[in-house]
Amino acid sequence: MYLISTKEWYLERVLFLIAGSVSLIALGLGLYVSHWWFVINLLVGFNLVLLAFTGFCPMILILNKFGFSSKNARG
Repeated sequence: MYLISTKEWYLERVLFLIAGSVSLIALGLGLYVSHWWFVINLLVGFNLVLLAFTGFCPMILILNKFGFSSKNARG
């Protein structure tokens, strides 16, 4: 089993927290409000695939402005 460090809030950890939270909120809204909220899950999934293949993620640009840095950049 591989466990990541939970001592610091580095960029990747915050990114996964935001993606997971948005996806779960959209899932709940899709089930109880309107099925159109499931489109948000599609967009979150597309963004994660885009990040995996290209390394580009708009949310990372926003998080960098808030001062988060990558775990790899810390050494």
